[in-house]
Amino acid sequence: MKQLVALAVAVTALAGEPAGAEEIKVAVVGPITGQYAAFGEQMRRGAEMAVKDIDAKGGVLGQMLALSVGDDACDPKQAVSVANRMADDGVLFVDGHYCSGSSIPASAVYAENGVLEISPASTNPAFTDDAARKGWNNIFRICGRDDAQGRVAGHYIAEHYKGKAVAILHDKSPYGKGLADETRKAMNDAGLKEAMYEATNADDKDFSALISRMKQAHVAFIYLGGYHTEAGLLVRQAREQGLMAPLMAGDALATDEFWTITGPAGEGSLMTFPPEPRSMPTAKAAVAEFRQQGYEPEGYTLFTYAAMQVYAEAAARAKSDKLDDVSKAMHAGKFETVIGTVGFDAKGDVVGPNYVVYTWHNGKREELQQ
Repeated sequence: MKQLVALAVAVTALAGEPAGAEEIKVAVVGPITGQYAAFGEQMRRGAEMAVKDIDAKGGVLGQMLALSVGDDACDPKQAVSVANRMADDGVLFVDGHYCSGSSIPASAVYAENGVLEISPASTNPAFTDDAARKGWNNIFRICGRDDAQGRVAGHYIAEHYKGKAVAILHDKSPYGKGLADETRKAMNDAGLKEAMYEATNADDKDFSALISRMKQAHVAFIYLGGYHTEAGLLVRQAREQGLMAPLMAGDALATDEFWTITGPAGEGSLMTFPPEPRSMPTAKAAVAEFRQQGYEPEGYTLFTYAAMQVYAEAAARAKSDKLDDVSKAMHAGKFETVIGTVGFDAKGDVVGPNYVVYTWHNGKREELQQ
């Protein structure tokens, strides 16, 4: 079904809503199709459940939320096209995008049209840094930043692989290169210099030549700034070619599809991600609701749900659905969500994001006790 959703916007029907009822138009936008569709599924599920739960309690400002789903396929041009469609359709809030390379260009469209955007997953610092420099008040994120995530990864590598040959790789995307560079910087600051720093392409399928170079350089550890598909292929091919160096990547490994690609070769792979949101007491009811539907709310599902909660509560506090009023309310207070208490700084970044290291073991990721 998700393959049928392209640029066209699918509006979620609200059961029992009378014709002509007042409504507030909101949207979730992410990679519904393409190689990162697993994350688009997480976002769609999270937004749909949040809207259902919010509307069941009376909606926002006495109006129901009407949810549209937009597909950007993690493509910058498609993201801008979808953003324009949302603005033209009168959408007031966008829960998205996923890829930083989509969120950053789309944010300009939303700023021009007075649309609030809260990304549940875009971690490149430029997303909020650029918006703040331009004086925009509509850009927020409910996830952390690559500089925070990179510090955790870089310090881990420097501590555990001191004196070893480390390869830093990235896929040239705003997310992948940004995270790799922040990890490299933190690792260098901690006293470890990389043995290799190379770029791949996000659509690469054959890493044989790169693996051969890493073997020649006696690489003992690989850090990849990139997504789960290339990470999975790289790990599997490395093991097949006799390179046993562990691989670490960022939050883009937060999908079980990574293990589907690697199989047992993924054992011991590492990733950074916030402390498991599904284990938080604040998420208990929502997690049970998802599981009752037969869906496991992994990765960014609950972050997307939380972003919708923040919008609804901020509008309620502001007693308005106008951007300036809602934005002011978001900066002024804290919000109770499924992922805990959330607040925002002057740039629109979430306050105090935490990252921890996970290891993949027997098909599941487990928080590493350091």
